[in-house]
Amino acid sequence: MKFQLKLGLLALVATLAACSSLEGDKVDYKSAGKGVSLEVPPDLTQLSRESRYVVPGGAVSANAYQVGTSVPNLPTAATAIGDVRVERDGNQRWLVVNRPADQLWGPVRDFWQENGFLLAMDQPNLGIMETDWAENRAKLPQDFIRQSLGKMLDSLYSTSERDKFRTRFERSANGGTEIFISHRGMVEVYSNNQKDQTVWQPRASDPELEAEFLRRLMVKLGVPQQQVAAAAASSPDKPTSRVATVNNQPVVVVDEGFDRAWRRVGLALDRTGFTVEDRDRSQGTYFVRYVPPNADKKDPGFFGKLFSSSKTEQPLKYRIALKTEGEKTTVSVLNASGAPETSANAQRIVQVIADDLK
Repeated sequence: MKFQLKLGLLALVATLAACSSLEGDKVDYKSAGKGVSLEVPPDLTQLSRESRYVVPGGAVSANAYQVGTSVPNLPTAATAIGDVRVERDGNQRWLVVNRPADQLWGPVRDFWQENGFLLAMDQPNLGIMETDWAENRAKLPQDFIRQSLGKMLDSLYSTSERDKFRTRFERSANGGTEIFISHRGMVEVYSNNQKDQTVWQPRASDPELEAEFLRRLMVKLGVPQQQVAAAAASSPDKPTSRVATVNNQPVVVVDEGFDRAWRRVGLALDRTGFTVEDRDRSQGTYFVRYVPPNADKKDPGFFGKLFSSSKTEQPLKYRIALKTEGEKTTVSVLNASGAPETSANAQRIVQVIADDLK
């Protein structure tokens, strides 16, 4: 009898939860931690341990850090408050801080932990910090029973979404630091018609979540709360991009100069989970690894191809090359030797980059 009463109470809670509204305008994360195993495709975010920060300008690579020439003014929206400046290009934003990266690493690590995240990657020598998968608890139903009983029933509630964030530090020639935050998301969906099994699959990145954490990070770095909203309010016209074919090779054509295209492509690679092993800004090249789809399996769809779940597939190495003429930049895929790539994999990679740049 007591068991049936408990079942009835749980059913009542679930019913009320389904009828309640979600507070989607709030952010309150709780890391999934090591106790929750998401059956997600392989995480393509591990970087080469030999990489280093990239210096905009000058003949440098991530494996051979050298201070280059000064960086020209970027034609992006920028607002400076103290030594922190936010720049925005379309739906992409990043911070420019007039402090060395080693002074920012500790505060930024504390920032993510204070916001409820565990760190899956903490590599100062790479300039990469990445959180574990976490759940936004603010999206849970805020019904009367949950508010009344609080943590007693908190374990019964869970959203069908998980998020993780990558923070990338890039040193500038004047001794400051550029900070980029990129979001990756997963969603739990039913895998059969009976709806008794679920799988996790990638969902689109959320630029507004990225912007929210950039705003919070500005506060952490000393910007007054009331000034943060105004700092990122303005936005320039978003440049257009499109997929094209040049000499039988798939490419992305972006209507902007090299500086802006370099930053946008870098953020696109961060968002879509490519493994960036190295980068050479002077040559306009990102060195990446890619796991091709398994042709023997049933077609899992576009994202399933990008984040293939087969453990037998070996990653292939490619180069993402940017070439600029005037205010147009062409983004193409080269093989490991630097020759133009025209395979189906190149077409998929180009499409992934183009979709993120839209």
